[in-house]
Amino acid sequence: MPGTPPTRYVYLGPEGTFAEQALRTVPAAERGSRTPARSVGEALESVRAGEADAALVPMENSIGGAVGVTLDELAEGDPLVITREVILPVEFVLGARPGTDLVGVRSVAAHPQASTQCRNWLRAHLPDATVIDVLSNGAAAAGAAGGEYDAAICAPIGAARHRLTLLADKIADHPDAVTRFALLSRPGPPPPPTGDDVTSLAVSIAHDRVGALLSVLMELAVRGVNLTRIESRPTGEALGRYVFFLDCTGHVADARLGEALQGLRRVCAEVRFLGSYPRHRWADAAGDRPVPAPAGLSDTDYTDAAAWLARLRAGELS
Repeated sequence: MPGTPPTRYVYLGPEGTFAEQALRTVPAAERGSRTPARSVGEALESVRAGEADAALVPMENSIGGAVGVTLDELAEGDPLVITREVILPVEFVLGARPGTDLVGVRSVAAHPQASTQCRNWLRAHLPDATVIDVLSNGAAAAGAAGGEYDAAICAPIGAARHRLTLLADKIADHPDAVTRFALLSRPGPPPPPTGDDVTSLAVSIAHDRVGALLSVLMELAVRGVNLTRIESRPTGEALGRYVFFLDCTGHVADARLGEALQGLRRVCAEVRFLGSYPRHRWADAAGDRPVPAPAGLSDTDYTDAAAWLARLRAGELS
């Protein structure tokens, strides 16, 4: 609810996954209730129905790309807005029941994405082990703890939750891999601007208009709004019909972004506002600063120009 901090959180389950680990980095979530959901759709529907205040779901992975089911859910159904993003390093571990050693591992449970991201490590250290697909990293850890499998590739929180011994840590082939999660709530006033914000949109273009996508990009470019991500998803209506997901720097309260949104409203078939929220900041990224607006395109410049136009309309030429 607007102005009220969430107390009931839901996340893509089961327990012991990266989603739970990401949610627990949100201070308010540590004080509230945290309930796993069976799917992204179930998590978001619980918020739409008022059964939860906020849901944390994955948006994209630096290796696997966008999470299509999340984007599809955001483009359809009752609107939800992003109030926070969490970017979590993807650090896979190999866990097993106490007393198991690496030599004795013959079966490894893993979510398909996890085993794919650890392929080289498995080839080098467990070439003869059978990798068994499971539905989640949490399920892999639970299966290893229960004796169904000799070991599991899972998140550190899953190994700790199921009291697994770590046979190896940081086994991913890409040590810098991260997953971006979004915390979603029912529509309400966005968090106040911080000066380092992200605004997310879902836009549908007019398909009978030449250069429709270019006109979308130009509305941002001419105002110096930095587009940080663009992703297309099929609408399901017909071949070649897409909805475009945009992330850009700035806040809906900023003058230049507000003007860009008005421009998009004019040239697009539909614009769905997905939220303005603080950009994730790494604790050790002291030198990571937002890119300043180009000359003539700061909020101050827009305010001055609006005031000048108002004076002209009032007959003041000075």
